[in-house]
Amino acid sequence: MAEIIQKDGTWTFDGDAVRIVPGRDKGVGLLRQTLGEVVVPLRALAGISHEPGRRAGRLRLKLRDGADPLLQVTGGRLPEASDPYRLTVDADRTGVAEYFVDEVRSALLLDQVDPGPVDAYLLPGPAVPITVAAGDGTVAFDGVRVALDWNWTTEEAKSSGGPREFRVADLRTVEWSPSKGLDNGWIRFTLAGAPAAPAPKYDPYTVELFGFKKDPLMALVAAAVAVRMPHPRGAEVPAEPAPALAKAPVPELAASAPEPAAPEDHDALLRRLRELGDLHQGGILTAEEFAAAKQAVLRRF
Repeated sequence: MAEIIQKDGTWTFDGDAVRIVPGRDKGVGLLRQTLGEVVVPLRALAGISHEPGRRAGRLRLKLRDGADPLLQVTGGRLPEASDPYRLTVDADRTGVAEYFVDEVRSALLLDQVDPGPVDAYLLPGPAVPITVAAGDGTVAFDGVRVALDWNWTTEEAKSSGGPREFRVADLRTVEWSPSKGLDNGWIRFTLAGAPAAPAPKYDPYTVELFGFKKDPLMALVAAAVAVRMPHPRGAEVPAEPAPALAKAPVPELAASAPEPAAPEDHDALLRRLRELGDLHQGGILTAEEFAAAKQAVLRRF
């Protein structure tokens, strides 16, 4: 098990998933605080990296394309403070961060996780019911129905029709765009069969965002809705094949490859890797001893 605890949050890896708990530091964005704990299964990961810095570095998780509804609807446009897959690491904890990266990478290698895109969400998305008031309206979502209501900043052309309510099943798309410079952002719901939408300030199915603190929370609403809609890559990416009962030998080594190890041998090697990690983390093994011992175990897979 690997764990790193910082003011920015706590990351824990148990071999099967990375558990992310946001910290309470002032630099932790409102979106991360509201989203709360996130559990990322190993099969949803494409990679992990540590970016060292003079005063502080960063741990970053890279998820497989299409695995997380939040990343799907935000498209890399979340501000740094709102990114749940980034952790600020103090310079004196660089060694712990690098060990954490090494553990996750070893598990990805051992489980042969495909880093490519997926055609189904592997994370459940934000919890529902969820209600967010920002910009010129309020969005409430209970898992089945979306309700929009307006406030005093709403254009009369939009608010004159009153509140709106519709089912997820009636939606064609849900989109979120952040405010940028002088351009306002929005969260837009497009119903199936609807004509082209007017500008966000006049669209009765769009909440316009003005660039204030709560704007990123609308991305949580969009993700909660998106995860209950058909996956956008469903028709593009072939389904992952069922896991094989035994791993095939590397072709160029097939002639000299030993007989496949029994399942209990595989499990024993995994346990040995974790034991070595614990010994290294406890200071019993040096970094060089740990690296040599780990490589010896990996060669036996």
